[in-house]
Amino acid sequence: MYEERMARLRERMAETGTDLVVVGPSSHLVWLAGMSPHGDERPVLLIVAKDHAGFLMPALNADSQRPFTKLPFYPWADADGPQAALSQLLADCDVKGGNVSIALDETMRADFALLALDALPGAKRSFLNDTVSFLRGQKDEAEYALLKMNAVLNDGAMRAGFAALREGVTELEVAQAIRDFYAANGAKPEFTSVCFGENGAFPHHHTGDRKLKANEAVLIDIGGRKDGYPSDMTRVGVFGDKPEGFDEVHGVLERAVQAAIAAARPGVAAKEVDKAARDVITAAGYGPNFLHRTGHGLGIDIHEQPYITGTSETVLVDGNVFSIEPGIYLQGRFGLRLEEIVILRGNRAEVLSDLPREAFLVKA
Repeated sequence: MYEERMARLRERMAETGTDLVVVGPSSHLVWLAGMSPHGDERPVLLIVAKDHAGFLMPALNADSQRPFTKLPFYPWADADGPQAALSQLLADCDVKGGNVSIALDETMRADFALLALDALPGAKRSFLNDTVSFLRGQKDEAEYALLKMNAVLNDGAMRAGFAALREGVTELEVAQAIRDFYAANGAKPEFTSVCFGENGAFPHHHTGDRKLKANEAVLIDIGGRKDGYPSDMTRVGVFGDKPEGFDEVHGVLERAVQAAIAAARPGVAAKEVDKAARDVITAAGYGPNFLHRTGHGLGIDIHEQPYITGTSETVLVDGNVFSIEPGIYLQGRFGLRLEEIVILRGNRAEVLSDLPREAFLVKA
């Protein structure tokens, strides 16, 4: 699998005119080489050129990382520093400064990036958006299977969260019920955002000691991780009677989700998916209450390419996985958001979750 991904990367480098790709310890490296070296201040770099690739590797870590790759190591000791080993690696890659086009891992440490740039004075530099990130955005069948499995598991975690609602329970206690479900099913929680009443109007609310009262809206946004891949989903409900305006807002969001799903297909610019959701919300009079982008990519990372924003010219392709999550936030009252993860397969967007978007109705 990793040899195939390296081959695809080299094809993409040729298409984009990229001479050198430099990757640090990151999700990019996990995807490309299946490795996650010990992350400290000692520079670790995978450098990929047209006809050569190798690791700048601290000698301290070389033995532990050797079983994970057949690529050559260029080890360096603390007493010597990494410069000589890096120079040899670049020489074997047959690259020099000047007109070299280098794509840097935007997530790695700045001192690692500067080490590479200092070794290639005058190089034209960019990030991995058009190379590794672009390829990561096109999920293969194995990745699809893992994301689907995690989505279905997350359905159960969401049910467990709403099943924990009772008068006086805190947001933190509901979050714990969700984490317990993950643990019982071999997954780890990535995040558990539980929002009661007016707290739902904060898109990034931090779950706290707020106690649940009768006749309040509840928003739950959760994600877990199993076998290396995550989930992400938002659902809403009511404890007791629905607050005024709940059904109207929920209905608008459902139409917005449906519009975005219908718009999402290969060959469409990401901004058109955002527009499809936003137009529904704006037409209903809630445009100023939709405070964020419509979605983000999902893969090894919970947020990765493609990003579904109002300005993104990114053209969606088969295999893209991303969220569709329009929200309407009414300060001092409640906030609602409906979130699905979809994958583009064939000529349509397939929803990964099996959980309906109807509001959870819990008796007080």
